[in-house]
Amino acid sequence: MSNPIEYLKGVGPQKGELLRKELAIHTFADLLSYFPFRYVDRTKIDKIRDIHGGMDFVQVRGRIVHKEVIGENRAKRLVATLRDETGELELVWFQGHQWVQKSIRENVNYLVYGRISSFNGALQISHPEMDLLTEEIAGGKQFLEPVYSTTEKLKARGLTAKGIGKLTKNLLEQLAPTEIQENIPADVTAQFKLMPRHLAYFKIHFPANDDDVRAAQRRLKFEELFIAQIRILRLKLRRQQQSQGFIFKNVGDHFNNFYNTFLPFPLTGAQKRVLKEIRQDTQAGKQMNRLLQGDVGSGKTIVALLTMLLAIDNGFQACLMAPTEILSQQHYKGISELLEGMPLKVALLTGSIKGKARKKILAELAAGEIHILIGTHALLEPEVVFQHIGMAIIDEQHRFGVAQRARLWQKNNTPPHILVMTATPIPRTLAMTVYGDLDVSVIDEMPPGRKPITTVHRNEVQRAQVMDFIKDEIRKGRQAYVVYPLIEDSEKMDYENLMRGYEEVKAFFPEPKYYISMVHGKQPADVRETNMHRFITGDTQIMVATTVIEVGVNVPNASVMVIESTERFGLSQLHQLRGRVGRGAEQSYCILMTGNKLGNDSKERIKVMVQTNDGFIISEKDMELRGPGDIEGTRQSGILDLRIADIVEDKVILAAARETAERILEKDPALELPQHRNLHEFLTRQRSKSNWSKIS
Repeated sequence: MSNPIEYLKGVGPQKGELLRKELAIHTFADLLSYFPFRYVDRTKIDKIRDIHGGMDFVQVRGRIVHKEVIGENRAKRLVATLRDETGELELVWFQGHQWVQKSIRENVNYLVYGRISSFNGALQISHPEMDLLTEEIAGGKQFLEPVYSTTEKLKARGLTAKGIGKLTKNLLEQLAPTEIQENIPADVTAQFKLMPRHLAYFKIHFPANDDDVRAAQRRLKFEELFIAQIRILRLKLRRQQQSQGFIFKNVGDHFNNFYNTFLPFPLTGAQKRVLKEIRQDTQAGKQMNRLLQGDVGSGKTIVALLTMLLAIDNGFQACLMAPTEILSQQHYKGISELLEGMPLKVALLTGSIKGKARKKILAELAAGEIHILIGTHALLEPEVVFQHIGMAIIDEQHRFGVAQRARLWQKNNTPPHILVMTATPIPRTLAMTVYGDLDVSVIDEMPPGRKPITTVHRNEVQRAQVMDFIKDEIRKGRQAYVVYPLIEDSEKMDYENLMRGYEEVKAFFPEPKYYISMVHGKQPADVRETNMHRFITGDTQIMVATTVIEVGVNVPNASVMVIESTERFGLSQLHQLRGRVGRGAEQSYCILMTGNKLGNDSKERIKVMVQTNDGFIISEKDMELRGPGDIEGTRQSGILDLRIADIVEDKVILAAARETAERILEKDPALELPQHRNLHEFLTRQRSKSNWSKIS
C-alpha cells in the first residue's frame, strides 16, 4: 500500500509526478483514498422508442448503421446513426470528429451513454460515451460509474475522471483483501454494523447500487473520525501522564479576601462551575491545559483573575497575555481597579514600554515582587524571567501561534498551568476535533443586569434615519461605532470606501458639535492608539473603523454599532463586532447596513443575527454556512484534513466515534489488548501529515 504511485500499471514516472503535484497522490494508499464525488448509474439500458425529450441522461445498446461528416469549416461535425431493435437515434460530435470517425466502426454493436437533446425536432446525443459491447456489459454496467475530480493538466495526459477510475480499478484488482487490513476492533464494527474495511474500499469506488455507496461511506467516515479521535485522545493522555504540574493546595487569603470583599457582583452558576473545574485541574499534579469559551461579556476576566489569585495564594506568579497593546492595557486597567486595596502588585509589559521603565519591571519580576504580569507577545521574550510562574492565561488564543504558546512553558522548570480563553464560541463538533486534546470549559450564562443588544437590519434608503438615531443616542451622552469591512483581496477599494464613509459621517456630524475618531490598520501604531484612546476617554463620540476593533476595545458608554456592508462579513465576525457594545447598563443597538440586493447566504446570516444573541447558536450556524475550514484557527492547524467525513453533516458519526475512542482508551490506554492489536499497528504505520503533538 505504501508503494510509490508510478509503480501502478498505467501510471509511470511522468503521470506519477503529475498525480503527486496535482492531487497529492503519492502512493497506492493515497489513490485508494481518493474518493469519487458522485456516481453515474449506467446499470440500466433504455430502448430507443422509449426515449423522450423530458429525459436527461440515457443509455442505449445498438449498432452504428451509418456515419458521415457534414457541414463546412466551423459547422463541420460527424453524425452517426445508432439502431436498436426498436428504432434509430442520431449521435453527433463537433470536436475531435476526425479521431472519432476513425475509431468507431459501422455494423458494430456499442453501449452508448450521454445527455439527450433535441435538434430540428429530432432527438440526439452529443459527444456520447462509447463502449464496445462485450458480454460483460451486455445488460449495462455491473456497477455505478465513479466520477472523480481531476484537473486540466491531468486531463491533457489522459487522466480524466474515467482515467482515474481505470487506475483505481487496476489497483483494486491486484490487491488481495488481506492487504487492506481491518483497523477498527471487531466489537466496534459489530456494534455499529460497519462494513469490513476491504469491502468498503471496493464498494466506495465501484458500488452496485446506492445502498452500497451509503454503507461504504458510513464505514469510511466512521473510520476517519474514529482514528482522528483516538490520536487526539492519546495525545491528551500522554500529556496528562508525562507533564508534571504544580499543585495548588490552598484557597488562601488573597482569593477569599477578594471573593468576599472586592467581587463587584455575585458569580453566575457557570462561572462557579468553571472555577471548580480549574481547582480540580490544579490539584491533580498534572499541567492544566484548559480552553475557556464564553461569549463576549460573559465574565471570563473575573474567572481569569480568581485563577491567578489561586496561583498567588500558593506562592506562584501569574501572567495574562493578550494579542494587542490596547487589549492588554484594558486588562491591566480593569484588573488593577478590581484589586485596588489589596497588597498585590500588577504590572504591564508591552513592546512600547522601553528603557528604565522596562528594566525596573524585569528586575521586580525576577525578584518575585510582581504578582501578576499582563502584556502582549513581549512576555515571551527571553529576557522576561519570572521568579516562580505557576499560571499563564492566554486571551483570544487563535491570535497566538502554537510555537509562541510553547515558549510560555519554558518560563519555569515545571511548565505553568495554561488557561486559554476565547470569546469566539467554537461549535461542539469543531471543539472535539480541533481542540480535542484540551479540556473545554464553557461559560454559558450572562451576568445579571446585562440587557440583550437589539439588532436590526437597515438598507441604504434608511441611512438618514440611522444617522438621526445615532444623534439621539449621542444627545443622551452615548457613543457609537461605524465599522467598514476590510478584505485582503479588495484592500485598496475597501480603504477608499472607508475614507468615503468617513467623509459621509463627517457630513452628518459636523465639528465642533461632534468629534470623530478614525482607526484602521494602515495608520502608524501611535496614531491608531491615540485615536482609540480619544474614543475610550470620551473625547470623540463616534469611531469610524475597520475590523481592527473586532477584539478588545471596551467602552461601556458606546451603545450603537453600525456595521456597513454587512453582507461581506461572516457570522462569527458580525457577532464579535456586535459584542463591542452592550458592555454598560444602558440598552445597546447593533444596526446591520446592507445594499438593497442580497444573496441567500447573506439573508440567512442577517436573519440569525437579528434573531439571537447566543454565540453558540451563531457559531453552529456559521459553520453550517461556511464549512469548518473557515472557522478561526482551523485553517492554520491543518487538522481538518478530512477526505470523506464532514464534521457538519456527520456530527452524529463524530459523536459516536468520540465516545467509542474514549471508551477504548479508558480500558486500554496503550492499546495492548489482543482485540486492539490491528488498531495499534495501523496507528504505528500511519505517518501523519499534520504534526499532532504540536496542536494545542
